[in-house]
Amino acid sequence: MTKITFGKLEDLPLRDAWKNEEHDFTPWLLDHLDHIGEAVGLPLEPVGRELRVGPYEADILAKDPQDDSFVLIENQLEAADHKHLGQIMTYLAGLEARTVIWIAPNFSDPHLSAVAWLNENTADGFSFFAVRLRVVRIGNSPFAPIFEIAEKPNDWDRQIKQKAAPEGAAYYDIKEEFWTEFLKRHPDLAALGVAASRYPNCYIVLNEEPHIDLSVWIGRGQSGIYLRSGWGEPAEPVAEFLEPHGEALTAALDAPLGPSSRGKHFLWKRFSKGHDERDAWPEIMDWMNDEIARYRAAFKIVDEGNE
Repeated sequence: MTKITFGKLEDLPLRDAWKNEEHDFTPWLLDHLDHIGEAVGLPLEPVGRELRVGPYEADILAKDPQDDSFVLIENQLEAADHKHLGQIMTYLAGLEARTVIWIAPNFSDPHLSAVAWLNENTADGFSFFAVRLRVVRIGNSPFAPIFEIAEKPNDWDRQIKQKAAPEGAAYYDIKEEFWTEFLKRHPDLAALGVAASRYPNCYIVLNEEPHIDLSVWIGRGQSGIYLRSGWGEPAEPVAEFLEPHGEALTAALDAPLGPSSRGKHFLWKRFSKGHDERDAWPEIMDWMNDEIARYRAAFKIVDEGNE
């Protein structure tokens, strides 16, 4: 009989893995969102980190591609505290997130009760998680992170099943149908990078350094257009790049320079109809096409001003 030797699983202080919360821990989490997504049952795509909301900076903003909703992730290397709970509520309003994931090595009973209360008393569509993070190893093995759900919405498992159900595909199908028809109506836009996406947004690159995208988007009841920094890139360089031309751009586009409350969107304009109004699709598509031309023409102001 082969003799088996077992090792002992050892818990390590989180700071053995990440010395600094802002410069080590948060960037690692942003690069490993799949670990968090697997724990809570959501696919997560990075949006950005250290996003300013008032006097504070939110650690990580991600997106759930299943419904394009925003997910706020607040992380700590020390035990959960009242300060971070208060900041979470500030970020929730400022970043328009629908899901909040609070990560810490330990949560007190009052903090877990607060998360449970939020899940029971906020409006439908909001979800709050408390996630314990452990770092473990056996002997001299590599460190391994373990994410454990300490608190979650009561009906979370049902919500996940609903998102994954076949009828959930309709959310993406109608967007793909819209963008396909959009390109049939305005085929020249394909040369700019517009494609038949299954997601709400299509992007056109306007500038490389700093990276600036022109985004057109379609929702159920409205649509719109705006400028934004690249995915995962800070908004500040874009703001500095646009600011000297703000007055001219605002006049040309009849849109405020920004940024928006999310901190990354500039020169935002909305149209009061969305994909649920199928009879209005031609009107929406023509509006988008006209606005894309206006934005590209207006952006020449910036190019000429920076020569």
